[in-house]
Amino acid sequence: MSMFKFLKNVSREMKKVTWPTGKELSSYTVTVIATVAFIAVFFAAIDALISFFLNML
Repeated sequence: MSMFKFLKNVSREMKKVTWPTGKELSSYTVTVIATVAFIAVFFAAIDALISFFLNML
């Protein structure tokens, strides 16, 4: 397959993509940041608990 044909197919497929609106993008961004923050706090708490118990030994 030639490079030109590949790029033509990519262009055709990109036209089929449904892009999120600005409001949707903001909502998704907030959701991702909140999820990452929650997971970071969760693992920090678990790490602190494990460290605490290991230091007690």
